[in-house]
Amino acid sequence: MTLPAVTPSHKLGPWTATALVVGNIIGVGAFMVPVSLAPYGWGSFLGWGVTLSGALCLAWVFAMLARHLPHAGGAMGIVREAFGGDAAFLNAWGYWVSVWVANAVIVIGAVSYLGKLVPALDRSRPLAAMTGVALLWCFAAVNWRGVRTAGRVQLVTTILKLWPFVAAFVVVGMLLVKGGIGAVQPFDASQLTLGAAATTTTLTLYAMLGIECAAVPGDAVEDPARVVPLATMAGTVFSGLVIMLLCVSLVLFMPAAQVAGSSAPLVEFVSLGLGDAAAQLVSVAVVIAALGCLNGWALLAGETPTLMAEAGELPAWWGVRNARGASRNAAFVSHALTSVLVLLNASPALTGAFTFIVQLATATVLLIYILSPLAALRFMARGRLPRSWLLTAASVGALVFAAVAVIGSGVAAILWGTGLIAAGWPLYRLVRRRAVA
Repeated sequence: MTLPAVTPSHKLGPWTATALVVGNIIGVGAFMVPVSLAPYGWGSFLGWGVTLSGALCLAWVFAMLARHLPHAGGAMGIVREAFGGDAAFLNAWGYWVSVWVANAVIVIGAVSYLGKLVPALDRSRPLAAMTGVALLWCFAAVNWRGVRTAGRVQLVTTILKLWPFVAAFVVVGMLLVKGGIGAVQPFDASQLTLGAAATTTTLTLYAMLGIECAAVPGDAVEDPARVVPLATMAGTVFSGLVIMLLCVSLVLFMPAAQVAGSSAPLVEFVSLGLGDAAAQLVSVAVVIAALGCLNGWALLAGETPTLMAEAGELPAWWGVRNARGASRNAAFVSHALTSVLVLLNASPALTGAFTFIVQLATATVLLIYILSPLAALRFMARGRLPRSWLLTAASVGALVFAAVAVIGSGVAAILWGTGLIAAGWPLYRLVRRRAVA
C-alpha cells in the first residue's frame, strides 16, 4: 500500500494508523471461510492458533521492514533489494495471481449473501454465477473510467463490516444465556489432528490476507519508531481475534452440515437469535462490504501487471492503458481469469470448488510471506537492519507458519499455484532478452 505524501500536521496518529490496518485486513473472507472450516469443527481452533501466531510474526516483520526501510517501495521493493529482479518478478507475478483468484472468492461471497435478498440466486447456481460475472465486469467498467472514479466508489465501507460481527456476537451471547455450554457443538477430540491443523491454517490464513499491507509507511505517520509497530501489531491482533471469533461462532454454534451446506451461513446464524429483519441487514452489509472490496481488488488485479510492464518486467502489451489512464489489457486478462473460476464454482460436478479456490488464493500469496522474512534475515546479516533477537524469532516463526500453510494448501493447489506462477517466467525472460539485445 502506498500513501500520498503528507505534511507533519496531517500525519497519522496511532488510532488512525491502527484503523487503517484493520480496514486492510478485514474483508469478505471472514463471512465465507466458515463454509470451508465447518467439516473440521473443533479442529479449526488449531488452524486459528497457528494463523494468529504466524500473522503476528509476519506483522512484526513487515512493521520492522517498513520502519527501517520506508523508501524501499513496500514488500515488493524490499524483495527486489534483497534478492534481485528475478525473485522480485516471481513475487509480484505470484501476488497478481493471488489477487485475481481471491477476486473470485469475493464475487462468490457477494452473490451468496445477495441470494438471501434475491431468492432466485439462491435457487440457481448458474444464475448466481452469471450474476457474479456481471458484477465483476461492472466494476471492471468502473475501473476503466480511471482511478479517481474507482476511488469515489470505494467510499467508506469499513463501518458496514462491523454490523455482521456485532450481530453474530449478540446471537452467541443469547445462545449462551439460554442454553449455557450446551449450546456449543459437542467436543470431538478426533477433530484435533495435525492434518486438520495444516488444512485449517491455510483456510484461516485466507481470512487474514492483507497482512502485507499492514505496515504503514514510516513517512506517513507521526513518531514512526513507536506508532508503526504499535499500529501494525494492535491492528493485526484486533482483526485476527474478531475474525476468529466470528468463524468459530458459526462452526461451534451451528451444525457442521448446515454451515457447510449454506451459501450464507452468517445470515442463518443471525436469524436464529435476532430474526429475519436483522439477518437481512447482515446480508446487505456483507454484500456492500464485499462489493467495496471487489472494487479495490479489481483495480489492483489490473494495475499490478500493468506496473510490471511499465517497469520492463512484462511485454509492453500488458502495460497498455486506455485514454483515462486505467489498465486495459492486463485488467481484461485478470477479470477473464476470475470469471472462469466463478463459473467453475457453479458446476454441481465440481464439489469443493470454493474451498479449492480459497486454498489456491492462499498458496499463491505465500511467496511474499516467505521472501519477506528471508529478506529481513538477510538484511540483518548484512547490517542493513539492526540485529534483533525479536525480529529474528519473528522471521523464523513466519517461515514456519508459511511452511505449514503450504502443506495445508494441498497438492492440487500447490501444483496449480506453482504452474500459474511459473507461467509468467517465459514472458519475463523474453522481455529481459530483448532489453539486453
